[in-house]
Amino acid sequence: MTFAQLSLIGLVALLGPLLAYRKGWHLPVVLGELVAGIIIGRTGFGLVDTTDPVFTFLADLGFGLVMFVAGTHVPMRDPALRPALRAGAVRAAVVGVVAAALGIAVAQLSGIPHAPVYAVLMASSSAAIILPAIDSLGLGGPHVVGLLPQVAIADTLCIVALPIVIDPANAVRAAAGALAVLATAAVSGLVLWQLERSGIRRRVHRVSEDRKFALELRIQLLVLAAFAALAVATHVSIMLAGFAFGLAVKAVGEPRRLARQLFALTEGFLGPLFFVWLGASLNLREFGAHPEMIWLGVALAAGAAVAHLAGRLLGQPVSMGLLAAAQLGVPVSAATVGAQLGVLRPGEAAAFMLGAIITIAVAVAGGGLAARARMLTVPDGGARLPRSPLPAGDATAPDGEGAPGPPAAGETAPA
Repeated sequence: MTFAQLSLIGLVALLGPLLAYRKGWHLPVVLGELVAGIIIGRTGFGLVDTTDPVFTFLADLGFGLVMFVAGTHVPMRDPALRPALRAGAVRAAVVGVVAAALGIAVAQLSGIPHAPVYAVLMASSSAAIILPAIDSLGLGGPHVVGLLPQVAIADTLCIVALPIVIDPANAVRAAAGALAVLATAAVSGLVLWQLERSGIRRRVHRVSEDRKFALELRIQLLVLAAFAALAVATHVSIMLAGFAFGLAVKAVGEPRRLARQLFALTEGFLGPLFFVWLGASLNLREFGAHPEMIWLGVALAAGAAVAHLAGRLLGQPVSMGLLAAAQLGVPVSAATVGAQLGVLRPGEAAAFMLGAIITIAVAVAGGGLAARARMLTVPDGGARLPRSPLPAGDATAPDGEGAPGPPAAGETAPA
């Protein structure tokens, strides 16, 4: 990779904010970045080489940060989520059952024996898309609060399940790797909690702020890199490493200043680079030789929408079901890991991404329906997703950090 190519990537990535500029369209920035990558990549003019080791490494780093930021946007400390946890788990289970049946149907109709993979894809919900979308639209109220644990549970379980179903011959190894990453995240959360409780983190913050050392940012990036290294060593997606560490950090409480720094690094550079790389790595020309894969992508997207609309049986509004159908991280991982393992049919990876893009459009429609239904105000005694990574007045907010935090990722560049 050269500086000229890097500047080209930064330039075309601006297509994301341009497409998302008009708020009435409710378009996520990631959509424009993917399209930009498609234009300059394998499908389009071939101006960048997605197999370049430097480009690939930076994209992997961006993917890890995108999923980390998504994990920190799950408001785990919000007391309003606790009563909704059980209902969210039940809805996630119902969606999973419906997705399993639809996965079998899609596999039989397509003649491709990947029913477990299709089921995981259709059952997944992308916290990286949904949570910023909720925040950017200003959605609130009990139905929105009830959606959050469903999304977090579905995203986590599907992230863990994907490497097991996509490579069943090494399912035990993949399961052991996933457990290792999750256990390490749990231990990290306990360590962070102890550092917070003892006051060490606060003292480190004051020294860092006074001396301009950026110690907290350095430490967070160091730990994230260690998580990614563990994921690679145990043959688990970096997606799980980033998301699990993000959840651990959010469970303890993320300082506002650190949240702003990570937001800037992710949404200003590495996140857009990753999505441009992803779009550039897709070869949609394979649809010309394998047009049946277009129908596979459409079927996967339709199945995801139908599976998540099953929540209507439990009283969930249609708009929330459509919003929950958004996919990103799991299809990305399925496409990249499946291609690396050589287990996918020609054009199947492109079908996964086509399905993901369609589900993003479905989620945009769901968010628009929720906004028009006036799911914007909070009933008395209700709760709403915090607009910043750390709610105002949180006990973990360090001195001098009481100002509002950065906008959620969806306000400028949903990951």
